[in-house]
Amino acid sequence: MRLWLVVAALLLGPAAQARPVLIEMFVSQSCSSCPPADALLQQLAAVDKDILPLSLNVSYWDNLGWRDTDALNDTTTRQFYYAGLDNGNVFTPEAVVDGTTQLVGSNKSKLTAAIAAAKAAPAGNVPITISGGAMLSLDISAGTGQGQIILYGYDVHHAIAVTAGENRGTVVSEINVVRSVTALGPWTGWDEKFKLPRPAGEHMAVLLQAKDGSILGLGSH
Repeated sequence: MRLWLVVAALLLGPAAQARPVLIEMFVSQSCSSCPPADALLQQLAAVDKDILPLSLNVSYWDNLGWRDTDALNDTTTRQFYYAGLDNGNVFTPEAVVDGTTQLVGSNKSKLTAAIAAAKAAPAGNVPITISGGAMLSLDISAGTGQGQIILYGYDVHHAIAVTAGENRGTVVSEINVVRSVTALGPWTGWDEKFKLPRPAGEHMAVLLQAKDGSILGLGSH
């Protein structure tokens, strides 16, 4: 019996690659504690191809003499959404791993442990494909669960010399900087297809997020 299982596995080939683990890093160009988290996110991205790291710049630090050039009201709202799920405070740098684990974004040991836990027990892996240019085509497969469909647009890299505030004299370097956040509505487990104009951002990511924050599916392009 064991020999037959080995032969069957060889004939079927390797198992499908699980979706990436989503890391949403909430930061600000005005926050002096954020550059170490930015650097850690870049280090992890360089060695782990099974994660999708995103930098989400928030706007509530903009009263310290420097206005974050990448901050969005939508990313700030997104962090407050997570705070509501966890009955916690809003702070930077904050990493949210796969929508459920919230921690200080510069804490390497806790962040790597959270990534490993998410890989070992993902909430879901609903296939999502994204294609197109000026017009995007999104195909979300049927699956188990219910949630919201969210489209992120992001740029690969931004760097800016900060001239005021806590990071005055520092070049802030960030990867996968979110440029747009678009809510596409509910997902109820059925196949969904969308055609829509491409939002701001060099690349796109689509996620299915359950009511408790867990990620049921994630695709990028």
